[in-house]
Amino acid sequence: MPLFQTIQFNETTKILIWEITESLEELLSKVVLKEKTQKRLDGMKSQLHQRAFLSVRMLIQEMGFTDKDLHYDEFGKPYFDCDNHISITHSYHFAAIIISKEKVGIDMELQREKIQRIADKFTDFESNYLDPSSIEEYIKKLTVIWGAKEAIFKIRNEKGISFKDHIKVSNFSLGETQTQASLHFDNLIKDFEVHYQEVQSDNFEGKFTLVYAFEK
Repeated sequence: MPLFQTIQFNETTKILIWEITESLEELLSKVVLKEKTQKRLDGMKSQLHQRAFLSVRMLIQEMGFTDKDLHYDEFGKPYFDCDNHISITHSYHFAAIIISKEKVGIDMELQREKIQRIADKFTDFESNYLDPSSIEEYIKKLTVIWGAKEAIFKIRNEKGISFKDHIKVSNFSLGETQTQASLHFDNLIKDFEVHYQEVQSDNFEGKFTLVYAFEK
């Protein structure tokens, strides 16, 4: 069973990461899906996406929930019919969830050079401390920033939020694992605690960045 990593962040927050190595058939044999979920799965064109989707169901089963307990609101945000918040992410060969009593968001991204080409699409304030001349560090920091903004967007999930214009990620060091961020949108100002770490598997090439955020 490829439960890759479990992070017990605090008494009420847990992160689970799944390494997707099973075939589609193997995963299907291990989960029970409600009709609505099965239709959604059938409509996916990518088998990798289908396997990631099913891996998320494996993760919620690990936490004692089932597909019947998982719902999505009109904006596509997942939720349970209880006081636990959930956020979901998947990237290539990994899927991850965070479950907490607090408002949380999670994102996982493969570190790729191409992120440099779109940096100006999601950074503005962060340009004050980023150094593009140190390419490896630049790529890693951009990936953390993107992940932080994605995680925050998943928490707020409001139409019109711009990663570049409305979410600011404070300066941070790759040698640490935490930073701060803020959202300034319309008349709303919210602060967030952001945590980040690298994830790497012996089975696949490339390094991933896992980021999760808590609304203060």
